[in-house]
Amino acid sequence: MASPQQKLAESLEALKALQDRGAVAIRAADLTRTHRERLLKNGFLQEVMKGWYIPGRPDERAGETTAWYASFWDFCAAYLRERFGSEWSLSPEQSLSLHAGNRAVPAQLLVRSPKARNRATSLAHANSVFDVRASLPEGSAREERDGLILFSLPAALVASSPSVFRQNPIDARTALAMVTDASGVLEILLRGDHSVIAGRLAGAFRNVGRERIADDILGTMKVAGYTVREQDPFEERIELALPRRENSPYAGRIRLMWSQMRGAVIEEFPRAPGRPNDIGAYLTRVDETYTTDAYHSLSIEGYRVSVDLIERVRGGAWNPDGDAGDRELGNALAARGYWQAFQAVKQSVRAVLGNENPGAVADRDHGD
Repeated sequence: MASPQQKLAESLEALKALQDRGAVAIRAADLTRTHRERLLKNGFLQEVMKGWYIPGRPDERAGETTAWYASFWDFCAAYLRERFGSEWSLSPEQSLSLHAGNRAVPAQLLVRSPKARNRATSLAHANSVFDVRASLPEGSAREERDGLILFSLPAALVASSPSVFRQNPIDARTALAMVTDASGVLEILLRGDHSVIAGRLAGAFRNVGRERIADDILGTMKVAGYTVREQDPFEERIELALPRRENSPYAGRIRLMWSQMRGAVIEEFPRAPGRPNDIGAYLTRVDETYTTDAYHSLSIEGYRVSVDLIERVRGGAWNPDGDAGDRELGNALAARGYWQAFQAVKQSVRAVLGNENPGAVADRDHGD
């Protein structure tokens, strides 16, 4: 008769097979009831909603959200595909945020579909999906990214409500900076009676320094017979010159966030302490912060079932209740690597405090 450890190992093998196929959202039908209940009991599965699960960490405390937030977008992509097939898309506002590199988990994810029921579906940790029966973007106005069906960037700019420019100015400006010419936006504007939207987008592009795109929108709409009144949808202008070609949304976000937050940050900064006189005492304080620093850095890492873990469980050598090492098995190598990196950086800090050139030290020690 198989031991409890051997039975758990069999269930872990079933979970690993799903993970090896790239599964993040796990349906009840993907595992037998026995495997599912065993994995739930031992903390290797977390329930998101009835009939849907994500892989979990057995050492996670109750209420911990790390695994859920790390899995959110992949879970939603699989769940929505299961519910609606290919007949769905995220809202234009959510599409705009993703184009702008903002992958923050929303409290409620808005989804369009002709099959929608106009109601919310509760997920884990107070998140939800609200599906709305509405038309979908077509042709070039629709694109798929990481399993998520989005409005294309031009379509999202046209379809988003005016409030997005006031409530999420960093996302909106980041998205505008990614547009290199007016053709994609104009194709959609000219397809319908969008003179008000054209005026809003012309003002938005001018706000971020895209004068040529703003003028092209106004000029083309006028030639097509539309009367367009330019209106800036943002509440304020920014004193920041964005690059003419912004290929990465993340670079744009960093520039905009820095512009927005720089003043407030400087006000809170104490005066620069200068170079410490006692290098040894300073490095001792650095060592004292290691544990907290490592915990916060490593806790964002995901947890995957490994062959080694399965074999330890199968052989009865896995004992998370009595062996602290087994509880941290999934993080052991990451923790070791973090410690080695910490030591390397500390040596570089010691060299800089010893009056070596910081740029030369960084290039020598970390340039490979």
